[in-house]
Amino acid sequence: MKSNHILTAMLVATTAAFAPITASAEEAHVAPVKEFISSHVQTWLTDPVVVGAIKEQNAKTSGLSQAEVDKLDQDWRAQATAADKPFVNEVLARELSKFLMEKKEGSEGMITEMFVMDAKGLNVGQSDVTSDYWQGDEAKWQKTYAAGPGVLFVDGVEEDESTQALQSQASITISDPESGEPIGAITVGINLDML
Repeated sequence: MKSNHILTAMLVATTAAFAPITASAEEAHVAPVKEFISSHVQTWLTDPVVVGAIKEQNAKTSGLSQAEVDKLDQDWRAQATAADKPFVNEVLARELSKFLMEKKEGSEGMITEMFVMDAKGLNVGQSDVTSDYWQGDEAKWQKTYAAGPGVLFVDGVEEDESTQALQSQASITISDPESGEPIGAITVGINLDML
């Protein structure tokens, strides 16, 4: 019995010793990602193309029920990998999507993807096809728009399956420059290998 207590104490001590190292290693990407967002992305979040597109979509989607949101998301998911994708193509053809594609191209590989969400967490525009249309059930929307103005949330580190590059997503609340009220959010994929 005594040896079990000693073994348990050793395991607890070992786990405690390694936990801070793992946590700090995991968080090492947060400061440089925040710096990149602050100096390269935040500056154009008040652009009329961004703000106007979100406000326009909020006017259209504000009255949607959760069932209607779910239906839009299901339609999107079905089309995302299909040959015929009118809904996906319509979103990609929007002025905001073109704006995001240009910003992504201008980042020379630093930005891996971008998408802007409305007040319901629905995509307004995007640089690349996302797997789903509704982000309202995910931390990228819940920890930004739903948390209020001025919020920047940096997610964990993931490996991009196609490029093998390490990346993280940073999400930011987008506010109306006139009122200061949150109107939506943006998620930006950052290539950590380039930071």
